[in-house]
Amino acid sequence: MVFTARMHDKINLTREVAAIQIPSGDALTLPAGTEVYITQKLGGTFTVATSQGLARISSQDADALGIDMTEEKKKQEEAERLKDAPIEEQVWGQLKGVYDPEIPVDIVNLGLVYDCSVDMEGDKTVVSVKMTLTAPGCGMGPVIAADAQAKIMTIEGVDEARVELVWDPAWNQEMISEEGRMKLGMV
Repeated sequence: MVFTARMHDKINLTREVAAIQIPSGDALTLPAGTEVYITQKLGGTFTVATSQGLARISSQDADALGIDMTEEKKKQEEAERLKDAPIEEQVWGQLKGVYDPEIPVDIVNLGLVYDCSVDMEGDKTVVSVKMTLTAPGCGMGPVIAADAQAKIMTIEGVDEARVELVWDPAWNQEMISEEGRMKLGMV
């Protein structure tokens, strides 16, 4: 099963990979099982930190990093499509890029976002989001909410973003979308 690795996740290469040493530009081979951390994904290549330093891996070897390039392409196409979409649709798109650090599913597909509204307050466009967490005692709650707020603020035309943590109704696994269930292997 291929999963989508995220930046700074520890990854063990699933097979041998040809890479380029940074900054020397020398070719090298990273053996299967090598522990790497993705530090950058740009221009179809991946910069990874290894015990020998930084290296660049081509997108043709993304599978060895556990990256599904089909999924990455879909994300890029969706981001392009959302550029001209209504603000609320853009907000939902941005929220799909926010993750609980312990669960590899975004907060929308986890069912953590309960409400999203876009309102005019005077001449300001204000986005209000009500979300919850998988557990009330989660210390990452303020961090996840701040991530959501920061993502929303990247949308052109949004002047203010308010993200409120709520506990009613209490979250449960039934709130996870079908897509989320598939990613978690629950289907």
